[in-house]
Amino acid sequence: MANQSADDSTLLDVAGAAAYLQVSEAFIRRLVLERRLRYYKLGKFVRFRPVDLDAFVESGRQDPVQPWAQFRSASRTGATRRGTSGRAGLTTKVSSARKR
Repeated sequence: MANQSADDSTLLDVAGAAAYLQVSEAFIRRLVLERRLRYYKLGKFVRFRPVDLDAFVESGRQDPVQPWAQFRSASRTGATRRGTSGRAGLTTKVSSARKR
C-alpha cells in the first residue's frame, strides 16, 4: 500500500468530482443515485477516487463508425425497395376495388 501514488489515495468530494469531470454537482449526484458511478461512503459523506472517475469516462467511449455518406446510401437503397413494392401492391388493390 506504500507503493501507491498520491492519485490512488486521493478521495474527492462531490464538488471535487464535478470539477474533475467538468460537469455539475447535480450530475454527479444523479450518477450516484442511479449507481452508475463507483463511490465510497465515509459515514454520511460520499467520496470518489480519480481512477474510478476515469473508468466512468472510458466506459462511455464510442468508437468511430463508417462515414455518414456510406451509411446513408446503404439505408436509402433498402428503404426505396421496400417503399416501391409496398406502394405498387397498394395501388393494385385500390384499382381492382374500383373496377367492381
